Amino acid sequence: MARLAGRGTGTAPRSIDVARLAGVSQKTVSRVMNGEQYVSGDLRRRVLEAAETLGYRLNHAARALASGRTRSIGVVTLGTALYGPASLLTGLERAVRDTGYTLRVVNTVEGDALGIAGAVDSLLDQGVDGIVISEPIDEEGDADLAIRADVPFLVLGAPPPFTAHRVVTAGLVAHQLARAVTEHLLDLGHPTVHHLAGPQRWYAARDRMEGWRTTLAAHGRREPPVLVGDWSAASGYRAGLELAGGRDVTAVFAANDDMAIGLIRALLETGRRVPEDVSVVGLDDIPVAAYVSPPLTTVRQPFDATAEDGLRRLVHAIENPDADPIPVEDPPVNLVVRASTGPPPPSGAVSAGGAVLAGGTAAPEGRARTTRTTRATAPGASGGPSGVPARLVSPGRTPSGARRTTA
Repeated sequence: MARLAGRGTGTAPRSIDVARLAGVSQKTVSRVMNGEQYVSGDLRRRVLEAAETLGYRLNHAARALASGRTRSIGVVTLGTALYGPASLLTGLERAVRDTGYTLRVVNTVEGDALGIAGAVDSLLDQGVDGIVISEPIDEEGDADLAIRADVPFLVLGAPPPFTAHRVVTAGLVAHQLARAVTEHLLDLGHPTVHHLAGPQRWYAARDRMEGWRTTLAAHGRREPPVLVGDWSAASGYRAGLELAGGRDVTAVFAANDDMAIGLIRALLETGRRVPEDVSVVGLDDIPVAAYVSPPLTTVRQPFDATAEDGLRRLVHAIENPDADPIPVEDPPVNLVVRASTGPPPPSGAVSAGGAVLAGGTAAPEGRARTTRTTRATAPGASGGPSGVPARLVSPGRTPSGARRTTA
């Protein structure tokens, strides 16, 4: 449908022009454009078609003056191109288009002493109506931060790193993802599961490690020493070189896909077959996960769905300050089973430098699980500098600064 007027045509269309073309009142136009209820589908269609024809846009500045709101939502996020944080931010940018709000993003820098507090202050100074915290790292002092603000907060995928008057949450808790991975490997018959954790200043890394730890304890399994990487494939490779020498290592849960891919490379180079000798699982389902060799078993994170659900909760809190929060419903964990996992090798049948030793017994059958599993070959927080070597953490001890949670 051709536009009759619009930006760059001289005279901007007004709501009265839309009303005349649609054959409705200005009040009806206002209700439709503001997303109000109690407008019939036919009237809503006529108004929207007329607005599109005329190139009409709602005057958000005038609306803000009338309502006392800026129709803007602030986002605090780590300034990074890492897969997890970047995917959540992209999901927020997509989801906000249908809410009538705009985003104002403040990036934090790892190691910034002001951290979340400084970013929140900046957004409050801009008059945002609500704030999203998509900040995977806690800086020193954040845990004791008490924010005094009238606006609601949305925290994505982690416990709130502060106290505030109104806080809503959305997204899967990391220990749920870790539990699904660990139980998958135990179901295949592995006696225990080794863990390559992410940097311990990241909420997700600590919670994934805790989910792995509590799952092993719940099944009465031995907890091996933890290796800690930096999210990068390079740190996964270094960890793989260490793990390759342990003939009792038959299953490894890497806290993200990049580290899992690096780990597999090291295992293969040292003569350990995947999955015949060692099963490996990652987390995130990055796009390349389906195309590495072997294709990587992982957990697909629903970043877009998390962003959309979170914004829905936040907008509800903004526009209904006295109403109860929307009830939280955890989405199902989506375990994507590919070719990097399988039963453990029979006892004594571990490949050594490419040679296969005979003997042993078959692995026990797996137990039933409630996690949704996708067997797929199609594609799906990651990344980090590659200069930090993997390090060992003693079994049963949380690394310095880590926060323990209950699964």
